[in-house]
Amino acid sequence: MIALQKISYVVLMLLIICLISFGAIHLAPNSFFATGELNPNITAESIEQLKRVYGLDKSLPAQFISWLSAVVQLDFGISFASGKSVRDEILSRLPITLLLNIISLVLVFSISMFLGIKSALKQNNRFDKLVKQFSLFSYAMPSFYLALLLVIIFSVKFNLFPISGLHSVDVKSGFSYYIDFAWHLILPIFVMVFGGIGSLTMYIRSLTLSILKSDYIFFALSRGIKGNKLFRYFILPNISPPIVTILGLSLPGLIGGSVILESIFAINGMGLLFYQSALSRDYPVIMGILIVSAFLTLIGNIVADLVLLKLNPHYKNSNKV
Repeated sequence: MIALQKISYVVLMLLIICLISFGAIHLAPNSFFATGELNPNITAESIEQLKRVYGLDKSLPAQFISWLSAVVQLDFGISFASGKSVRDEILSRLPITLLLNIISLVLVFSISMFLGIKSALKQNNRFDKLVKQFSLFSYAMPSFYLALLLVIIFSVKFNLFPISGLHSVDVKSGFSYYIDFAWHLILPIFVMVFGGIGSLTMYIRSLTLSILKSDYIFFALSRGIKGNKLFRYFILPNISPPIVTILGLSLPGLIGGSVILESIFAINGMGLLFYQSALSRDYPVIMGILIVSAFLTLIGNIVADLVLLKLNPHYKNSNKV
C-alpha cells in the first residue's frame, strides 16, 4: 500500500512538473530558431522547415502531448545544437557529475557531523570558537570566487594542479591515467566540500545542543552514561532523522549545484551541459535536464521517508497528523 502511494505520488508530481517546465520554456523570450540566432543568413523559409522537422509548427497542446508521450519512453527528443539524442547527451555527462557530487556529499556530511557534534560537546571552548569561525567563513565564501582563487594560486602561479578538464593530454592509459584523473578532481571537490561544510556544521551543532538540553540526556547522565555510550544510544538516534531529511533533499543539487564549478573547471558534466544549453536556448536539452532533476528530487524525498520510517517506526503516524 505504501509503495503504491509513493509511485502514484511520483507519477502525479512528475506530470505537474512536466507541465510547468514545458509552459515556462515556451514562455521564455526568443528561441533557438529566431531569425539571426541560428545563422545570420538563414531565410524564413528555412526556419519554418526546421520547425516542421522538430514539430514546433503544431499547437502547444499538441506539442506537449507529443513530448510527454516521448518522455514516458525516456526519449527527450533531439538537441537543437548538436543534433544528437538528448538522452545520449545526458547519459554521457551524468556519470562525472554524479561522481563529483557523491564524493562531495559524503565528505561534507562526514566532516560536518564530526565538527558539529564535537563543537556542541565542547561548547564555548577554543575548539568550538574555531569551528564557528570556520563555518561562518565557509558559508560566506562564494564558490565561484574560491574556485578562481585556487586556480590562480595553485594552477597558474605554482603549477601544482591542472587548470581545467579531467585528463592530461599526454596521459592515455594505465594506472597513471586514473591518478591523473583523481588529480584533476582535487580542486573541484575541495571547492564543493568547502562551500557545503559551513551551514551544515552550524545546523548539526545547533541540533546537538538542543538534544543535550533534553530531559533524556539529563536522565542518562544521572545514570552515569557518558562518552561513546551517550553518543551512540542517545545523541546519534535523535540527530539522524533531520540529517537523513537534509541528505534526501540534497540529491537534486547533484546536477544544479555543478553549473558554476563545471563551467569554471571546464568539466564536461551535466552542469556545463545545462549552462551551454541555456545560452543556446536548446530547449529539448533544458527540459530533459529539468525532468531528470525533478526525478532525483522525488526519489530523494522517498528514500528519506523510507529511511526515516526505518529509524523511527512512529514516523508514519506522526507524518499523518
